[in-house]
Amino acid sequence: MEFREQRLENGLEIIAECNPRAHSAALAFFVKSGARDETAEVAGVSHFLEHMVFKGTPRRSAADVNRQLDEVTANSNAFTSEELTVYYATMLPEKVPASLELLSDILRPSLREDDFETEKQVILEEIAKYEDQPPFGAHEKCMAAHFGSHPLSHSVLGTVASVGALTPQQMRAYFQQRYSPDNIVLAATGRIDFDRLVEWAAGHCGGWQPLATSRSAPPPPDHDGLQVVYNELARQQYVVQIANGPAAESDDRYAARLLATVIGDDSGSRFFWALVDTGLADYAAIDPYDFQNAGVYMTSLCCTPDTTADNLRRMRQILEEVELHGVTATELEQARNKICSQVVLGSERPGNRLFAVGGNWVQRREYRTVRQEVDALRAVTLNDIAAVLARYPLTKTTTVAVGPLKEL
Repeated sequence: MEFREQRLENGLEIIAECNPRAHSAALAFFVKSGARDETAEVAGVSHFLEHMVFKGTPRRSAADVNRQLDEVTANSNAFTSEELTVYYATMLPEKVPASLELLSDILRPSLREDDFETEKQVILEEIAKYEDQPPFGAHEKCMAAHFGSHPLSHSVLGTVASVGALTPQQMRAYFQQRYSPDNIVLAATGRIDFDRLVEWAAGHCGGWQPLATSRSAPPPPDHDGLQVVYNELARQQYVVQIANGPAAESDDRYAARLLATVIGDDSGSRFFWALVDTGLADYAAIDPYDFQNAGVYMTSLCCTPDTTADNLRRMRQILEEVELHGVTATELEQARNKICSQVVLGSERPGNRLFAVGGNWVQRREYRTVRQEVDALRAVTLNDIAAVLARYPLTKTTTVAVGPLKEL
């Protein structure tokens, strides 16, 4: 495999992991635009804009876009997160030119007012649905409580008030700034002819006009606390806890991932054996998430209301034990084997590899092979785990509980 990169004159970056032995290919536009880039006035606009991109272009109707995506790609979709909006597709190698032309076209959508008003109702219904079903927005509520005024506190969906008040003019202004070519990376994996890819991208995207774009990336706050949100619709209690963790730029992220696997993977972890296997909880897990200049461990618990307090005490005891004594060599090796297997197996399809290649480049401006990722995980020692525990205490958390309990 060969990694290639090139930048067009307007700032659009093109990267590819070219594998001549692959039988498929994958493409994605990584737009460095997400919830953390929004103001309170336009909260939710990144996700709303993701929807609008598929509503048609000056050259294609919405029906054309969706029909042609089905015709030339094996799979296509998009997602919005705190930091990115990603438009991706997988296809046979001979469909790369048509797929790139189509994805490039929808990245310059019409943003018609009629479509805007129709899609606004879809988004408002999505927000209401999200609040009305488990876990009733516990994740977003905890992010908001933990990060406070920090940009990472923003909900990806936005609020009923912000989305309801959003105007087409505000969306167009946001699009012009955030969808500037120098704020976008075109990533490709699989059987890719890179020189032709650059040629095609220049033809389709070379006319995009650049506009200076920046992002606020302050360090995360130091916060803890408890918030209990009563929800009469809930039959179980949903608890989310957030502790600070390594940022995307930190090499500590490897130790953090292994540590979280030992403590709270959804099978074979300390949380699993103590809470899930025993029937005390339906779900108990911890996952690391890394962002630009910030990171978190997010712990999730789902159980009956009457067992919630005891389960939280059990989880606290497990975390205190880990902070005091660390993990065992056997646990670390098991976690390494599990994650390394996931990394290797996930790399066997260009469609899966696409997000690792593109995500690494956008977050850290680096290309990492599968071997480098496996070697980095293999290199983590018990001392590295202890150092991460010292830097990022797992017991200093912001806790949000949503469910039938009025106090906890």
